[in-house]
Amino acid sequence: MNNQPGQGPQAPNQNPNRRNFFVYAAIALLIMMLLNAFVMPRVHGANITEVDYGTFLKMIDGEVEGVTVDAVQIDENGQEIIFSAKDETGKETYYSTGVFPDAELVDRLKANENIRFTKLAPQENSFLMEFLLTWVLPTLILMLPMIWMMRYMQKKGGGGMFGMGKSNAKMYVENQTGKRFADVAGQDEAKEALSEIVDFLHSPAKYNSIGATMPKGALLVGPPGTGKTLLAKAVAGEANVPFFSIAGSEFVEMFVGQGAARVRDLFKQAKEKAPCIVFIDEIDTIGKKRDGAGIGGNDEREQTLNQLLSEMDGFDGATGIIILAATNRPETLDAALLRPGRFDRRIPVELPDLKGREAILKVHAKKVMMADDVDFLAVARATAGSSGADLANLINEAALRAVKHSRRIVMQEDLTESVDVVLAGYERKNAILTPHEKEIVAYHEVGHALVAARQSNSAPVTKITIVPRTSGALGYTMQTPETDQVLLSKEEALAKIATLTGGRSAEELIFGSITSGASNDIEQATKLARSMVTRLGMSDKFDMTALETLNNKYLGGDAALACSEQTAAEVDKEVTAIIRRAHEKAIGILKDNMDKLHELAKYLLEKETITGEEFMRILNDEKAA
Repeated sequence: MNNQPGQGPQAPNQNPNRRNFFVYAAIALLIMMLLNAFVMPRVHGANITEVDYGTFLKMIDGEVEGVTVDAVQIDENGQEIIFSAKDETGKETYYSTGVFPDAELVDRLKANENIRFTKLAPQENSFLMEFLLTWVLPTLILMLPMIWMMRYMQKKGGGGMFGMGKSNAKMYVENQTGKRFADVAGQDEAKEALSEIVDFLHSPAKYNSIGATMPKGALLVGPPGTGKTLLAKAVAGEANVPFFSIAGSEFVEMFVGQGAARVRDLFKQAKEKAPCIVFIDEIDTIGKKRDGAGIGGNDEREQTLNQLLSEMDGFDGATGIIILAATNRPETLDAALLRPGRFDRRIPVELPDLKGREAILKVHAKKVMMADDVDFLAVARATAGSSGADLANLINEAALRAVKHSRRIVMQEDLTESVDVVLAGYERKNAILTPHEKEIVAYHEVGHALVAARQSNSAPVTKITIVPRTSGALGYTMQTPETDQVLLSKEEALAKIATLTGGRSAEELIFGSITSGASNDIEQATKLARSMVTRLGMSDKFDMTALETLNNKYLGGDAALACSEQTAAEVDKEVTAIIRRAHEKAIGILKDNMDKLHELAKYLLEKETITGEEFMRILNDEKAA
């Protein structure tokens, strides 16, 4: 048999129905063992009352008022006496007592003509009958309803008990997504690529007449929060077709075969509703590269992937089913999933640029009451590297702050404070610094700002604060470039490293000591210097050699060295040299501007937060307001 990737062969011993049957049989057997061991003896024993031998004799002799012994039986082993007695109402009760050496017992029983007594002869119960009654019959009683329920749910739910084989996809009929392209900002290139899909769903004849077929699938790739799911819903809203939405994790099941069953059910529903759009979020959950784990690589996740590949091969573009998927880990996806004929298009959904951020802010600002003089461009400049979700959260934080201050509209100051909240966290009300610590923080932040301002390849300073934040920062210096920076020159990288070392340099010069406050600066400086050496080719020693690979680009980027141990040691030396030269440069700048360092630090201690304009006035020998 030719096992093509899309075929999804299944080993005979991995039949899910057979496995489920054995699981249920084992559960039923366990229940029966527990019942026979603990419950049944108690049930049988609950109808017999134990009494002592003396009470038994009194009841025989009629000394117990209102009780008349009717029958007495002694077991075959002579260890137990079971007898029945009736009360005045005729109700019969069974009693048991142990056998006591009593030679006169038979005479006592004979003396009472109303008592029937005997010794039970040993009986060998039929093993087959006992087994059938004790084990087989109760097991069947338990199993039959379970099997019936499983088959019923299989018919109703598309395979699997309790709907485990059902896709659970959320279906939005036509315009129920509530989203259009107008609701998506900052992703013009992605919208343009997806508009062709919308046009095809509107007028497929236009494409069929020329012999063109629409791509079966489009893969949306980008960092978290950039609007991949929103774009998919907007496509469905624009196309006015049913929209099926499901997360990749919902295909993952504990039982073998259930993930594949859910894939089959999803595409069955999609074919019934065609033309439609099927959206699979976080497809990397089921679409990871197959590694051949297990015998034949036939595990649950790979079965699910194989079924997905097979289903995508099972229809053509003319059916009107468009598959959209989203992921932020495209490098982990199986090559068979990305080939033409499955996911034909790869649409990047990157972090928005300056213009995109401004547009996103305006879209979300429509939902809240905003002041007329709000400068969205200034906010966009201060939020470089933010995603659409970050900007939406920023607008909401501004609205919450306005409510907190008993205002009905959001003002510019609310947005400015929200930028600080999103980037650095809330103000720490209970963070108490000693006067000396506060002075150190002030000189530290002014050191950053001074070094940045006295370099030609550095972004302008827009804000300096020594107010502690919940992120752990005791203060920070904000630099806001006028435009988004796409390319980073060597001079700009070195200037940034020098700026990062400026805080620690100020501490050394003023206090003759160093603190732990520069830990984040050191981390960022080291990371940038290492990137210059290993990935950016900005080291004279290693020239344009790539010494490091970057994984998970959209999830922060995990760097891994791709060189020998000897080269790695040389890399460390080069990184240290770059940071040391930047550190010396920062110290030199601060020494040349010592008067301004003291003046600015004193002003910052007084105000706690100063703007970039105030900083530049003092730096340029203008009188502070």
